[in-house]
Amino acid sequence: MRVAPISGQRLFPRAYEEGADDFDAGSGLRYHRFMPTELSLFDKAAAAAARIRALSPHTPRIGVILGSGLGGFGSQVEDATVIPCADIPHFPQSTVEGHSGNLILGTVSRVPVAVMQGRVHAYEGYPLDAVTFPARVLGLLGCRTLIVTNAAGGINTSYKPGSLVVLSDHINFTGTNAALGPNEPRFGLGPNAGLRFFDMSTAYTPALRAIAHAEAAKLAIPLEDGVYLAVLGPSFETPAEIRAFRTLGADLVGMSTVHEVIVARHMGLDVLGISLVTNFAAGITAAPLNHLEVMEEGRLAETRFTALLKAILPEI
Repeated sequence: MRVAPISGQRLFPRAYEEGADDFDAGSGLRYHRFMPTELSLFDKAAAAAARIRALSPHTPRIGVILGSGLGGFGSQVEDATVIPCADIPHFPQSTVEGHSGNLILGTVSRVPVAVMQGRVHAYEGYPLDAVTFPARVLGLLGCRTLIVTNAAGGINTSYKPGSLVVLSDHINFTGTNAALGPNEPRFGLGPNAGLRFFDMSTAYTPALRAIAHAEAAKLAIPLEDGVYLAVLGPSFETPAEIRAFRTLGADLVGMSTVHEVIVARHMGLDVLGISLVTNFAAGITAAPLNHLEVMEEGRLAETRFTALLKAILPEI
């Protein structure tokens, strides 16, 4: 008896479920049906990492996720392999202007890096598994440090548009958590990682924050410290919400970052967060908020942001 797949049946290299035999009277052949089962999140991330390794010779040590208007840093990567996210299995595709959707592997200041030009957000309709999928893949590629950047609204009025702020902590006001669902210990990349319940008391690694401040001082680049509050979006916040967030201790507000940081800490990665203040938050001035302002401030800050990040990388 010859065994062949049913015509049109899509076969996968992993995770098969045996089904009943089917007999094709026309050909006289008996077919054995293999039904693909849903891959686990870990298997999807491993498949994505395997594809990236096949496309690039680089093994990154540091992963960088670039926020709105900050994607120009990708041009600093030397010996670069540029991989459109659409070419990576299971990778989500950004729909937001200012997030070009490429993964770039190479070196910056002789440090092997993987740079995500842009990210996806929950407000685009993606589940959190997809929002945090690139961070998971960066860890599996070999990154043990994740640098997350974002464009943020300034709640602290001492931060002017164009200010760079190192994140000291965050407040998750999105109403959900990227670690929801079954725990996957295989994502743990070091001691005390991959746990069901994991520590977030130092979500942003103090030693990395110290490096950022030291390098900023050498370059005479003003660098603040601040607490980032994340909302779900996509609407900007109301003035009443901003007043409430200030009372809670927030210095900045945005629609990203915290869930990537949560999964990075679950995996055992060190994290550095840097925000670019692109505008005053709602109600602080009479000006309405718009995304074009975010993009323009990113362009204006690109030189300072690039210089600082290039100085930080070799010190990590």
